[in-house]
Amino acid sequence: MSELYNLIASCNPNRQSLILTALDGTAAGEKAFFADGSLQWESGKEGFFSHFAENLPDISAPGIITENSTRIFCEFPAHEQKLVICGAGHVSIPVIQIGRMIGCTVTVLEDRPKFADNARRAGADTVLCQPFEEGLKKIPGDRDTYFIIVTRGHRYDQVCLEKIMKKEHAYIGMMGSRARTVKVKQALLEQGADPQILESVHTPIGLPIGGETPEEIGVSIIAEVIQKKNRCRKRGGFTKEILRAILNEEDKDIKKVLATIVTKKGSSPREAGTKMLICQDGRTVGTIGGGCLEADIIQRSLRLMSQENLPLVLHHADMTGKDAEDEGMVCGGMVDVLLEVL
Repeated sequence: MSELYNLIASCNPNRQSLILTALDGTAAGEKAFFADGSLQWESGKEGFFSHFAENLPDISAPGIITENSTRIFCEFPAHEQKLVICGAGHVSIPVIQIGRMIGCTVTVLEDRPKFADNARRAGADTVLCQPFEEGLKKIPGDRDTYFIIVTRGHRYDQVCLEKIMKKEHAYIGMMGSRARTVKVKQALLEQGADPQILESVHTPIGLPIGGETPEEIGVSIIAEVIQKKNRCRKRGGFTKEILRAILNEEDKDIKKVLATIVTKKGSSPREAGTKMLICQDGRTVGTIGGGCLEADIIQRSLRLMSQENLPLVLHHADMTGKDAEDEGMVCGGMVDVLLEVL
């Protein structure tokens, strides 16, 4: 099974990847990995999913479908979210810090050594201290890359935007007054830039919360990034931390349970596809929402690891009744959580 998780960890974010798990019937527990509609891996040779590609449905969000009376959970790899920040002035510092807090990998481009050092101290994963045009040559871009342009002048904005528009991206935001951003866009239009991409650039950058200080503006920028990210329904729960823990050779002899929310009805803290890893020694990676539900899942997982021949269990949690309220499950929804012994 480690082959599957290695595939998930290394899959191309620009390809349409899909992970399928059979939940019941004779195929219960079987898995398959598809990329661009083609079967790349399956847990059993000539198994349940061997000919599934011929009728592979269009899946827009994590959830359950039914095929030949078998329920199948469909999900997507969770690719690493990347922030690329052009400029390391005062606004960049909180953007770097909050970006790291929400789990993004942060790269900063800055041509002034003193400001580049400030970005390093703020916690940026990578800082490229060189002209913006040269630095952007090293950034490939993909569907999970969010570009933030916060340079010190419109001529630098124009250089950055011209290069970024030619890259794959999830988001482009540019700071500046309306007059400044209009001037930059107009100059690029005259140079033959794609008007449709220019129209999609978020200017002024950030959600309109009336931010004034660098910290408040940083919050508005990251809030817009989060809004954009969460509007994409194809989210997955295989975070880099969970994959790293699953594939860690030092822990290969420690049993683990992978808990995944497969259905959600009503109000609950996390969406379908959200995952948590529970280790036999009590360690956990990730969260499915915390509270009593998570505590119950951890205890059930620990008991599951002490049993034999129970690799897959579907746990139903009802948080709508009085018993749930008494236990502190205040969300008022229902979830089904898949527990898989790894």
